[in-house]
Amino acid sequence: MPDTPHPAVDAPPVMFVHGLWLAASSWDPWRTRFGEAGFHTLAPTWPGEAPNVTDTREHAADQAGYGIDEVTAHFAEAIAPLDRKPIVIGHSFGGLVAQKLLAADVAAAAVAIDPAQIQGVKALPLAQLRSTFPVLGNPANAKRTVTLTPDAFAYSFGNAIDRSESDEIYDHWTIPSPGRPLFQAAFANLLPGSPTHVDTTAPRGPLLILGGGQDHAVPESVSRSAHHRYRKATTDNDYIVLADRGHSLTVDHGWPDVAETVLDWLARKGFGAPVTH
Repeated sequence: MPDTPHPAVDAPPVMFVHGLWLAASSWDPWRTRFGEAGFHTLAPTWPGEAPNVTDTREHAADQAGYGIDEVTAHFAEAIAPLDRKPIVIGHSFGGLVAQKLLAADVAAAAVAIDPAQIQGVKALPLAQLRSTFPVLGNPANAKRTVTLTPDAFAYSFGNAIDRSESDEIYDHWTIPSPGRPLFQAAFANLLPGSPTHVDTTAPRGPLLILGGGQDHAVPESVSRSAHHRYRKATTDNDYIVLADRGHSLTVDHGWPDVAETVLDWLARKGFGAPVTH
């Protein structure tokens, strides 16, 4: 993986955290681009996830039962051996994990791309309900791993791209994932001590939330509501809307534009060199 930094850039490492149904290796193009920009990178698998897509699909049950707290602790363990706090970039449930790690002050900065809702977010658009029904429609899925069908993936992830591209992404990057995080998010505002809780006023580094304007899985109103939860924070919190993007924005043909948006923001916050276009 070409992630050797440019010697002129002194920047923290970047840790990428994927969400449900996309493999850790789906970050490979981002790791290449961030390596070119001067960052060491890492993209750990989730608990129970195999190093490659084929093995993860063949051993789906290995991920069953893992929830948000266990996943967050898993990535905190991946941070522990590093010689400095990393920048954490997460997508979907990885974006929620990124916020939790930032609030715990084990990250230097965080970028949450179309993040799963944190506790206190009340927005619940119909598109999101339809996206989550294949999992939440069967309570037994809380203890299982779930594989999306191509149709479900196309609705939740690929609605803003051609179906042919959605199917290509599905074949190349998708994996089964635990259902438990979705159940935890669904009941976040009904139960005390939810693992989706994030201390939005904790002293910590800067945060960027990116919202996809066409996203069905995490509609833009959910991302915007998450950013609003930080309104009383004394720390640096930014929000950017990518109006024409869906939930596939980290892996579809437009991913370079999203990556450049993140690199631009990091440069403005003093991490790495300015991006030249």
